[in-house]
Amino acid sequence: MALPGGGRAVGPERVGEVPHVLYVRFHPVPGEDVYQGHPVPGEDVYQGLLTLLGELTPVVEALPPDAALADVRGALRYFGRDAAGLAEIVRVRALARYGVDCTVGVAANPLLARMAAHEAQETRGAQGAPESGAVRTVPGDPDAVAAFLARKPAIALPGVGPATARTLSTYGLDSAARIAAAPLSTLQRILGAATARRVHAWARGIDPAPVTPNAPARAMGAEHRFRRDELDPVRRRRALLTLADGLGVRLRTSGQVAAAISLTVRYADRSTTTRTRTLTEPTAHTPALTAVAYALHDALGLQRARVRSVALRVEGLTDAGLASHQLTFDPADEKSRRLEAAADRARARFGVSAVRPAGFLDVA
Repeated sequence: MALPGGGRAVGPERVGEVPHVLYVRFHPVPGEDVYQGHPVPGEDVYQGLLTLLGELTPVVEALPPDAALADVRGALRYFGRDAAGLAEIVRVRALARYGVDCTVGVAANPLLARMAAHEAQETRGAQGAPESGAVRTVPGDPDAVAAFLARKPAIALPGVGPATARTLSTYGLDSAARIAAAPLSTLQRILGAATARRVHAWARGIDPAPVTPNAPARAMGAEHRFRRDELDPVRRRRALLTLADGLGVRLRTSGQVAAAISLTVRYADRSTTTRTRTLTEPTAHTPALTAVAYALHDALGLQRARVRSVALRVEGLTDAGLASHQLTFDPADEKSRRLEAAADRARARFGVSAVRPAGFLDVA
């Protein structure tokens, strides 16, 4: 049975589909914690890695700052290899050209490919080994898909955050297998109609979303790694304030404004949650960026989550001279913008550390 968007159901009642989707996450080679001092590849390196994937297939979806999806269905016959073989080619070329390793999940749709890559990362972490590249394949036959999903907790399903996972767990639906076995009507009463349909499909390995070719949006990002897994929401908010302040300074210094902001939270088990929000107007104003970052963080409901790092990324960058600003009669807003301009002048004269927010957190 075909699903909207070209996807197909993957379950015990369906004929298996040949794995053809790669989820690729790039990371430093073992022994290196960063890319030349940065936690994610630079824009030039990332663009080069996307071009590398484009040598195998034109169907590449950029997932900045360090991942991508690729549909290699049309390349299987041309290269005479299966998708796992093409994934190994990607690994070798990334290492040879950019000194970058990668973990690749291979499956019949983007959902399963993401989960396969995350499982490969978690396996390395559980073994106490440094993060290194690996290729993990989920076979296309329904029994293999069901076995792969059966042991996954609800939080492992991409798109299911900690708050949703906790809600499901209170009803005993703490694994993908139990969610898949639950009646859809029951899930709808718990999560609402639209969310229940999505989660029920994910738990059965169904992902109707195709790989959509795109170009990486003009963006810049920053990450804060905590010295230990962080449970304190106050320290997490201080980290977000520090990141938003730094990004605001970089935007204003380069004469740019951002149209959207993304928050990525990495947990102790190396899983991640990413949320994006479009700003009411393009801006480089630090208080506006900070307020949205706080709202994204609070919406995740991370009361007991062990957080390893938080990252902010501003996207859709445009020239500040081309952006419009809604005038306001709020004197507090006008005052904060004048103070921000004065702080920027002080930073330009005495260095970026001359002026910092009161809650500034040193970058680990």
